[in-house]
Amino acid sequence: MFKVSKKIISKKHRPFIIAEMSGNHNGSLKKALKIVDLAAKAGADAIKLQTYTPETITMKSSRKEFFIKDKKNLWKNNSLFDLYKKAQTPWEWHNQIFERAKKNDLIFFSSPFDESAVDFLENLNVPMYKIASFENNHYPLLKRVAKTKKPVIMSTGLASLKELKRSVKYLRQNGCKQLALLKCTSSYPANPKDLNLTTIKKMKKIFKCEVGFSDHSLGIGAAITAVNNGATIIEKHFTLSKKKGVDGAFSSEFNELKSLKKETEVAWSANGKIFFGPTKSETKFLKFKRSIYIFKDIKKNEKFTKKNIKIIRPAFGLHPRYFDEIIGKISCKKLYAGTPLKKKYIKY
Repeated sequence: MFKVSKKIISKKHRPFIIAEMSGNHNGSLKKALKIVDLAAKAGADAIKLQTYTPETITMKSSRKEFFIKDKKNLWKNNSLFDLYKKAQTPWEWHNQIFERAKKNDLIFFSSPFDESAVDFLENLNVPMYKIASFENNHYPLLKRVAKTKKPVIMSTGLASLKELKRSVKYLRQNGCKQLALLKCTSSYPANPKDLNLTTIKKMKKIFKCEVGFSDHSLGIGAAITAVNNGATIIEKHFTLSKKKGVDGAFSSEFNELKSLKKETEVAWSANGKIFFGPTKSETKFLKFKRSIYIFKDIKKNEKFTKKNIKIIRPAFGLHPRYFDEIIGKISCKKLYAGTPLKKKYIKY
């Protein structure tokens, strides 16, 4: 179980939905506040920001490794510094965004990208922290976050099992008492074939904590699959328009997030428990199963044959398992077609 504010996150509770704003505000506070409003309206449980400046995440350099050259990359030809400058959420906006979240009854929190961001967020009294995949090897950051004693959610993208074990151990050694992990594939958008969501079950066994899914794929199918594999948290980038913003292409718009909320709850509810037999709602339909009925009129002392008795619906006659045993037996009385066969009508 993982608890933040008044929300409990566990397999006994519906999936916890996080709307990730990232840079989808496109540099507009007005749009950022609208994202908060629509996330709440769509049914999200929390809104998450990213707290950094380009200077705290990279450096301005003309060296080639500081530029994105992959032709298939969503942000190709950008320098890291310019990309993060464009995508950052100004720190002076945070308080207004968080206040709007409170009014919408949303849990508000953020991913800090260095220790100074944690110090800043502590002044805003955030209830928990998120460690991004690209930061899950940033040990000074892990230590600073753990020392707050607040709940921590960490994405696992780009990390081997060995690396994850080290990071999780380090968080716990430094005071993290409540930890949740998110299965994550850090490509944008993520190919469903690369998601490997069955890993969620294994992660729960290894790390003995709540495990969710940070979804960078298109649509809502992967999120539903994640819930079917035991995910208790779903994080999805959220935008006003897929056509705008640094992360818009792989983010959900309002209707999609609303559907994600609804369908993941259906998936969670449908998981149920290991159970055999008719449920309470099924019992009224038991009468429509098959049983043995008189199919043609039968005289007293006439033999039962495959022509005068049949296994049909409904289920008021003898169980079909007696059918072969009855063939050749004698009727005790005259029986009319449509009569459910009972043992008392048979001479043994």
